[in-house]
Amino acid sequence: MSRAWQALRALRLRLVGPAKELVGTDQFGNKYYRVPKHESRAGQIIPERRFVEAVNREAHQYQFGDFPVEWEAWIRKKRMDPPTIEEILKNENYREEMKQKVRDVSEKDKLLQAKEYEEGLVAEPSHTQVKGHASAPYYGKKEPSQDPMSTANTFQPGAWMPPGSGSNENK
Repeated sequence: MSRAWQALRALRLRLVGPAKELVGTDQFGNKYYRVPKHESRAGQIIPERRFVEAVNREAHQYQFGDFPVEWEAWIRKKRMDPPTIEEILKNENYREEMKQKVRDVSEKDKLLQAKEYEEGLVAEPSHTQVKGHASAPYYGKKEPSQDPMSTANTFQPGAWMPPGSGSNENK
């Protein structure tokens, strides 16, 4: 019976391909699978395939951090062996320690700056207020007035000529 079973298994492998193998699960409940390298019916070599069945199956609901970095590296074939839970926890603790160290250094820097400002060792940064935008034609100049202007007393219909259109320039 074992020969018949082996023949059926070999036939299924040739027709359908190998079944997916569960490699591991992360702390979020995502399951990671691999399909080993195999030969198709046509004789083509199909390379190993790695994928995840996410707990959150909607593509638009994915967010940064839904998959641990170590598992993502395994799926992208940046590493050969799947990560262990111990490795993931160790790296997570390391990242938290680094975040705390950054916060501590930032606080110390702020305190040092405040002390230097009080002692007069460093001039405080000046707070300038710029109106307008650098692409505006009046940037850095006095802004044009928003008050309406009237030309009621001096306006004469037909008297204004645009520059360069006068008959005096052609002579």
